[in-house]
Amino acid sequence: MMVMPSLKRIISCVLVASTLSGVVAFAQPTQSNTLSISAAFEFTSLDPSKNGFVFSRMQILETLLDVDADGLLIPALADRWEVSQDAKTWTFHLREGVHFHDGALMDADAVVNSLFFAQAKHGALSNAPIDSIKALDKNTVVIQLSRPYTLLGAVLANYANGIFSPAAYGIDGEVLALSATGPYQLYQFAPPHKLVVEKFDDYWGKKASIPYASYLTGHRAESRVLQARSGQVDIVFGVDPASLPSLKRLPSLDLYSNAIPRTIVLKVNSGHPFLKEISARQALSLAINRKGIANGILRTPNSEAEQLMPASLSNWHLDGVSMRRGAQEASAEDLLASLGWEKNAKGQLERDGKVFELTLITYADRPELTTVATAIQAQWQAIGVTTKVEVTNSSAIPMGHQDGSLEVALIARNYGFIADPLGVMLSDFGSNGGGDWGAMNWNNSEISQLLMSLESVSDPKEYKNIAQRSAQLIYDERPVIPVTFYVQQTSVNKRVKGFRFDPFERSFLLNEMEFVKP
Repeated sequence: MMVMPSLKRIISCVLVASTLSGVVAFAQPTQSNTLSISAAFEFTSLDPSKNGFVFSRMQILETLLDVDADGLLIPALADRWEVSQDAKTWTFHLREGVHFHDGALMDADAVVNSLFFAQAKHGALSNAPIDSIKALDKNTVVIQLSRPYTLLGAVLANYANGIFSPAAYGIDGEVLALSATGPYQLYQFAPPHKLVVEKFDDYWGKKASIPYASYLTGHRAESRVLQARSGQVDIVFGVDPASLPSLKRLPSLDLYSNAIPRTIVLKVNSGHPFLKEISARQALSLAINRKGIANGILRTPNSEAEQLMPASLSNWHLDGVSMRRGAQEASAEDLLASLGWEKNAKGQLERDGKVFELTLITYADRPELTTVATAIQAQWQAIGVTTKVEVTNSSAIPMGHQDGSLEVALIARNYGFIADPLGVMLSDFGSNGGGDWGAMNWNNSEISQLLMSLESVSDPKEYKNIAQRSAQLIYDERPVIPVTFYVQQTSVNKRVKGFRFDPFERSFLLNEMEFVKP
């Protein structure tokens, strides 16, 4: 599907190829004027509630608020905002002179319209305690809450709540065109693998220098590495760690390693007969050689993790957690023996005539997960736990959670999906035994109450105390088992300058980059 350019853009792009012949050619993407990007995840819909991540990263859509590199909320389409003393009225003052890609001027009515449709769809905004969203005047939007909800700012910064021109929607709120406000506008939409954008000359902020940018989905890490080596692609996100040594030797490439608020974790079915005891989950955690995985497989020393959150998310990071086991702490074998597991003649753990066997599923979109899963399989085998590894689609994780078939899954969980990790924590651990990408059949009434209470806590000290208690409960009971903190490996061709990595993966920051002049 090709999105037709606006009349203004057509006129501005006209080039006279030959005045003698009268032939007219239109500017279009070429290898020389297009920044090409390759990443792992595909897209299927124009709706930001489904695939907004790619439209945000390619700088098509924008939100009322943005997030800086430290995870703090900063102005975006709203240049300032206030929260009432009772924390139930949020007032947003819109930036003036902002145009949508279709030429329309952004105003309060357009913002209210976008948030109304976003609220009606699946996403964090639909769960917010919103009584009303109204335009106070042309440049002011007021959101009234039924109770204090400290997460609102972070939720509004999420890509699912991007602001679009009223003309972008159908009658039922379906997104028919990506007419938003970013420095790039949609040029070609070819799901699930290709997306092309072109710079938007009427952008309100820092205008782009590079005329076009393309996003190409490449599931196989080997293919993306070949694209980087050959120069077919300028920027490759999610480079396989095993390929880093060979890429470092290429003079045409720069490599970047950036820590992000994402953790490789094992999602555990705490209702499984072999996993329902806390000691069993602790034993599986103790058997993992995290340092070996971090150094030998991921090639990112010091990224090993026994807790969910990295130090950058300080409210949720437990400073007292040691990476080493204490002298009195039981070994994995001791813990399992205390639960009645004994090794049979084949070296397999057995209890009541049943062998300790698990199926661990993971997905190939992130190539390192398969290798890490194989390492964990061997490490659990060493203590007598037989593990079958299955590589499938990422959709199998929530599906297995919903139908109860999942036993263990190795996933890369993004705790910066919403600027405040509380949004993800509520989804993963808040109620009903967990969430699709979090705990499974783990019921802890205390943590449900703690997380829900944080929605209305505005005092920073109190917030941190409650967050720390919540993190400690998860650490103690291991409904999910952290393995390593995530480091994003990126390859950038040296014909590009100005690359900067966004740790919250909201934007590729295309408008900050330029091509190096020959």
